[in-house]
Amino acid sequence: MHYFEFGKRDTTLYSGGTTSSINTGLDEILEVNKVVQQNGSIANVSRILMDFDLAYISESIQSGVMPTGTKFFLNLFDATSEEVEAEQKLHVYMVSGSWKAGTGKLDHNPVTDDGASYQYRNHAAKTPWVTGSVLTEGGAWFTASIDANQEYGISSSYDISFDRKDIRADVTDLVKNHIYSGSVYPNNGFIVKREDSGSYGNNHATASFDFNTGQEGDSSRLGNLKYFSRETHTIYPPKLEVVWDDSSWNSGSLSPLTSTDLERLKVYFKNLRPEYKEKSIVKFRVVGRELYPTTAFATTPAELDVKYLPSASTEYEIKDAETEEVIVPFGSGSRISCDTTGNFFRVQMDGLQAERNYRFCLKVVSGSGTTDEEINFYDDNYEFRVVR
Repeated sequence: MHYFEFGKRDTTLYSGGTTSSINTGLDEILEVNKVVQQNGSIANVSRILMDFDLAYISESIQSGVMPTGTKFFLNLFDATSEEVEAEQKLHVYMVSGSWKAGTGKLDHNPVTDDGASYQYRNHAAKTPWVTGSVLTEGGAWFTASIDANQEYGISSSYDISFDRKDIRADVTDLVKNHIYSGSVYPNNGFIVKREDSGSYGNNHATASFDFNTGQEGDSSRLGNLKYFSRETHTIYPPKLEVVWDDSSWNSGSLSPLTSTDLERLKVYFKNLRPEYKEKSIVKFRVVGRELYPTTAFATTPAELDVKYLPSASTEYEIKDAETEEVIVPFGSGSRISCDTTGNFFRVQMDGLQAERNYRFCLKVVSGSGTTDEEINFYDDNYEFRVVR
């Protein structure tokens, strides 16, 4: 199963003399940037703050709807990043204190400073990033465990390259810290940034750009990484992807599709409707049968004889029907189940954006792990629309 939680708030923190006081809580673009001058000194860096509501996820884990093995991925979508010419890492940390989103934009003149800036958690109130210190610019985040019984990691990283700028960073440990150790690591969201040798949070460093190591502080020109924010008018806002295996298998008296059946397989949906409400949870029935069944005398026509698809190796994918963007990928979170009636899977529609068309694609693996393994895809206009 896949569920998506869309961002609650986000902003970019810009350093530099003229931009360190700016709030950008309503900008449509988020940036991780580094401006390198001709002499190799750093003129400006930027970092992203973002936050997701974890209330429903926490309740679902406590109730057992989402198992303890659930995985979490931070998804950010490229918004025409510029001059990205080197492989690099982006790092994700847990923000170590509250911050205000604000209503500013980078091009506001005069500057809007009613929220988080590079200098302050709340620039208008002059609330410092680390209480009691004057050298706390650029955010505050946890860089080491402060829990004696620490079970999960406190950071994540993701490799960026010229041809891979979209982010799908595994933030499972960070989210679980918020859920299971909320008193120690309260949910104040994530900070996304390049690596540096300094850090703010439980081990803060100076605010100057005298970093000795790390891609954020050295003189390498790594380009300007741009991502769509929650204010975007596109279909690519930041989202927290939640993935777990909800498949089950109880075929009862049903028979499996034979190897001969699978060679001439027709797959169709038994109950696919044109539209679904965005808050619905839908159980889709998938049927696989031989395209040209052998004629034989029987009380039930061969075309109506239900058999089940290969267990643990049949998966579905959901694409945006217009852009072909993969929303739900093949994998452990999209395995097809079986009961005594046949194959099925469930989809939570509130994880998909309303008023858009989507399409299912199915993958069937037969002979998995053997020399006779075959992988076949079925994409036969299994389309539907999510409506409000």
